[in-house]
Amino acid sequence: MDNGIGFFDIVWSIFWLFLMVAWFWVMISVVADVFRSKDLSGGGKAVWIAFVILIPWMGVLAYLIVRGDKMHQHNAEAMSQIEQAQKDYIRSVATVSAADELERLAALKEKGVLTDEEFAAQKAKLLST
Repeated sequence: MDNGIGFFDIVWSIFWLFLMVAWFWVMISVVADVFRSKDLSGGGKAVWIAFVILIPWMGVLAYLIVRGDKMHQHNAEAMSQIEQAQKDYIRSVATVSAADELERLAALKEKGVLTDEEFAAQKAKLLST
């Protein structure tokens, strides 16, 4: 029994689904870049968003032509900010307090691993930071 749906119809549907997903990905990328742009004023952002929403194909194409080269810069800046925030967080969580470090130095001095001069130098270095 033939239901009218062949292999070619399935492949064609998958192709159009892929194109639709790619189109939405590009639109979301453009809208995200508009909001991420620090060099655009609020009015400029509103105009670009209206242009992309009201005339999608032309708006996205115009944005990619006019400001497409800056999309990579904005993405790189955002990634570096995220990376820096992550590094700052890791440093804040992973650092040992000065009191803990002084306690460790005192224990090393008591065991005879550090001399009085080395202990004083390490203590001064620790307290200066």
